[in-house]
Amino acid sequence: MENNLIVGMGEALWDMLPEGKKIGGAPANFAYHISQFGLNSSVVSAIGDDKLGNEILENFNDKQLSYNIQKVPYPTGTVIVELDGNGIPKYTIKEGVAWDNIPFTNELEEMAKRTKAVCFGSLAQRSAVSRETINRFIDSMPTGDDVLKIFDVNLRQDFYTKEILCNSLSKCNILKINDEELVTVSRMFGYPGIDLQDKCWILLAKYNLKMLILTCGVNGSYVFRPGEISFVETPVVDVIDTVGAGDSFTATFVAAIIKGHSIREAHKLAVEVSAYVCTQNGAMPVLPEELKSRV
Repeated sequence: MENNLIVGMGEALWDMLPEGKKIGGAPANFAYHISQFGLNSSVVSAIGDDKLGNEILENFNDKQLSYNIQKVPYPTGTVIVELDGNGIPKYTIKEGVAWDNIPFTNELEEMAKRTKAVCFGSLAQRSAVSRETINRFIDSMPTGDDVLKIFDVNLRQDFYTKEILCNSLSKCNILKINDEELVTVSRMFGYPGIDLQDKCWILLAKYNLKMLILTCGVNGSYVFRPGEISFVETPVVDVIDTVGAGDSFTATFVAAIIKGHSIREAHKLAVEVSAYVCTQNGAMPVLPEELKSRV
């Protein structure tokens, strides 16, 4: 089969928002938005054999979102999400849940062999089982220069270590990080005193990355690659909540790059889509045709 699959790998869960529960988890958000651009996407995760797990599968089926999700003897993941006055989420993430225990199966290995792009984060690597599965999946992917391995750092609570971050940086060829995460990472890695752009150039060179994406909230976003930098301002919109906006940015950028857009074009489209998602409730709104058609 053709190597054209784009995978979001890691946590599948319910965000327990003030207005009710919504399907969540960065990998599902990423894969859903990828699918909206007409690309072949899939979510890799694990759920419990319980009502919340079955509802996740029903939700993905309703969205016609492909998945490779194992049922394991742990509860389906949930996250308590509280929004501050600016609509910025604060997360309380349950531990010892299904997505901490994603098994590496023969089916998953075969899936990896036809994967053109994968997006993974640090959160799902908090447990040894899922961490090993993510690493084995990446190692089983094709080795071509056009194969994309996106590490979307996604630091949450204290669910990360320097070792996990270093290993993930060595496995990826595109890093996506926000300004707060960059401060944390650079402090851990021992270069806290230099400006954000210099930190980005250091990481780009040290880990031989194709690209580094830095998002800075209302202060815009950057894409760095050797010898080139793109900056796009963040549009002013009426924010309802920012849940999933970063994942929609990543998905749009990756989809646009795969479809042959320049880095600058992909960057601008990613900013517009993530701004739209901020004006909607939840992480997986249906995107307007005007935005989808431009990718």
